[in-house]
Amino acid sequence: MNLVLLLHLVCIRTANADFFNFDSISNVSTYYFNYFYCNIWEGECQPNQDDATQQGKTAKLYRLHFFRITTPYFRVAHLANVTISLSLYMYFFAVPSRDLWASFPQDYVNLLHQWYCSLGQCCESGDCRITNNVTGLSKDLQTQLHGQHLAQSVVLKAIQGFINNPDSNKPLTLSFHGWSGTGKNFVARMIADNLYRDGVKSECVRLFIAPFHFPHARLVDTYKGQLREAIRDMVLRCPQTLFIFDEAEKLHPGLIDAIKPFMDHYDNVDGVSYRRAIFLFLSNIGGAAINDVALDFWHSGQNREDIGMEDLEHRLRAETIESEGGFAQSELMSGHLIDFYVPFLPLEYRHIKLCARDAFAARGLDADEDTLDEVAKAMLYVPKEERLFSAQGCKSIPQRINFFLP
Repeated sequence: MNLVLLLHLVCIRTANADFFNFDSISNVSTYYFNYFYCNIWEGECQPNQDDATQQGKTAKLYRLHFFRITTPYFRVAHLANVTISLSLYMYFFAVPSRDLWASFPQDYVNLLHQWYCSLGQCCESGDCRITNNVTGLSKDLQTQLHGQHLAQSVVLKAIQGFINNPDSNKPLTLSFHGWSGTGKNFVARMIADNLYRDGVKSECVRLFIAPFHFPHARLVDTYKGQLREAIRDMVLRCPQTLFIFDEAEKLHPGLIDAIKPFMDHYDNVDGVSYRRAIFLFLSNIGGAAINDVALDFWHSGQNREDIGMEDLEHRLRAETIESEGGFAQSELMSGHLIDFYVPFLPLEYRHIKLCARDAFAARGLDADEDTLDEVAKAMLYVPKEERLFSAQGCKSIPQRINFFLP
């Protein structure tokens, strides 16, 4: 009963269209309202309109349909539709804020807030899809990522700084480098899991695998349009997005240049701001240079934990520029748009044992030291003389422990 009275009050107050700020509709609100109007209310839609025209039309549509649900006759005859319309507005377009409900009695505001939160749409971040759990990311990096002190530090500081700075002048762009199995994909998924409620399955996260999504060089022009559209669509849907490009060294340079404006220092591109996007590029480029540095430290008797970014970052950038493929030839490099080159060091015997321990624990098993040693000894190590680094990193460990199960 109280909810019905509250909705009746909301409908009366919304009869004045200026109560809602229709002229300052966000990208997300615009996207979902257009979708709802075209597909549910079957309004007259012109999908190829420019952004300015479409935004102006969207504001008019807001006024029109809120007028429809707030006329006295409609309120009396179709209160159920009012309830649905209000729920859909709140579900798709906005989390109730103090400014929006400032002129309502506090009792009604509290009641509506409780009802809205009961729908599962009430979050401190303002968008339940986005969690931005930096504390969880820090813990996961420290406890689950082995032998990567540089990646642990750089990734955490970069992500934390970006989240804490809502006025960033560009998207965050990170480039992960290292051998296969050293943790690049693992960290990318870790970032997704801690920044988004649904992890890599979130509609705010998109993974592109170069050989899978863009296999044919002759179709690069088609891929350009598809890639630009996919990124733009996600940015319109989500206030903070994550794009992961795996095997990035195999990307055609034209593809990278096609999305280069999205990573640059622009307020917006065709009316859309990309400044709250995160781009991750994962590649094997520079893996040999990283291994050489790690081997040199070992030969000189220094701890690998003493390797600093100053020992590797400039070498990684040089290796990337000189490499074959999309990176070297793209404007991403010449425009200095990569914020951090993140090195992933080769993994040693002790790190393989830790990965094996985690793999057993993931299955609810507690392996003893002898079993962990057996798993680690079964791996191939390089260089041939030193046998220091695992050739496959930890990549095959979850499958290999099957041979050591009781």
